[in-house]
Amino acid sequence: MKQMEDYEINSCTMFLLPVEYGSKIYSKVVEPEDEYLTPFKPLDLVKKSCNYFGVSYESRKKGTSLLIGYKRKIPIVIEPANHLFFFPTTSPNRPECIWIAHEHVENYRRGELQQTLITFQNKQSYLFPVSFGTIETQMLRTALLKTKLLQRIESNQRKSFYLLHGPKSSKASESVRVYGDDIFLKDRK
Repeated sequence: MKQMEDYEINSCTMFLLPVEYGSKIYSKVVEPEDEYLTPFKPLDLVKKSCNYFGVSYESRKKGTSLLIGYKRKIPIVIEPANHLFFFPTTSPNRPECIWIAHEHVENYRRGELQQTLITFQNKQSYLFPVSFGTIETQMLRTALLKTKLLQRIESNQRKSFYLLHGPKSSKASESVRVYGDDIFLKDRK
């Protein structure tokens, strides 16, 4: 596994897995074609990546809570334009918390003893030490966040387009003046 001192979460990041490295917790970063070991905890990578895109983790967390109404184990949008939506498998402050990219998950199914097998879009499958119910809940919460946030972004884009281009005037298929003149002339005869 390649070691990387500096890593920003990007559209290739599938998940962040905490690993013990000596006496510290590092992150194993898994991408479709590569795996990296970085000296940051998964939560620290999430926070650092939020900052990289210009918004603090705390702001993202607060915004998510306001949008979807949940306060615990909430998904985080690191960057909406690139669909960087990640969800934690447990409380983000716990050392065993794994962060999974919603966009990369193709399907998931129950494993044995509180485990879930997740198949990603690149057809690779990984067994996570997390219950099926937790993964399902987190997938649904992340989908809700994604839907609400993207609806708002699209709504604002439509409003901006309308403001820039104004309303389109509609014309009747007949000329009002000619139609009016015809009626006027028929009434006078």
